[in-house]
Amino acid sequence: MRKIQLTERQEKIIDIVRDNEPITSENIAKKLKLTRATLRPDLSILTMSGILDARPKVGYFYSGKSNINLFLDKINSIKVSEIKSVPVVVDEETTVYDAIVTLFLEDVGTIFVITDGLLSGVVSRKDFLKNAIGGIDIHKIPVGVIMNRMPNIVLTFPDESILDAAIKLIDHEIDSVPVVEEIQNDNKVKGYKVIGRISKTNITNVFVDLGIQG
Repeated sequence: MRKIQLTERQEKIIDIVRDNEPITSENIAKKLKLTRATLRPDLSILTMSGILDARPKVGYFYSGKSNINLFLDKINSIKVSEIKSVPVVVDEETTVYDAIVTLFLEDVGTIFVITDGLLSGVVSRKDFLKNAIGGIDIHKIPVGVIMNRMPNIVLTFPDESILDAAIKLIDHEIDSVPVVEEIQNDNKVKGYKVIGRISKTNITNVFVDLGIQG
């Protein structure tokens, strides 16, 4: 069985937990002189893979299960293109009201905004709520006014592993990312075409399926 290569920092985290279990993420961060936010993706990977066990209000334990490498290899072999969902998109000129209606009808947490066929922005439930409370006229203001614009958008690509996509979701504390491919539109403008989405639900379903198979 091929062993997956953990990062140097992940190896250090394992050593710290093994020698100090149970230990909280805060104390792990102190020992490494890093922030808890910096360690969050590493701890998520190590707990999801089974190397560490996390218990609420107690801390992290070392488990070191024998099937860790096989599990991680399987996760790394699954590509974003295999599990992506259909994206929910609206045009930049769509009113905030119509975008909200779309959000609820499609039962998603995030809408991707396109301009001339290319990804131009992202709007989440939080963005809609914040602006609605702010008193804007949601029937007249286009969604392009309130969206988070490129290039400040987290992307994933079809050939990335779902582990890479999961890390992006955790690291940026978002519920979904657009799956894109780079193209040039009819106006000879290069950008990204939205071809799918990866959400926490997609990732969770994969882990459930792998757990059932295991």
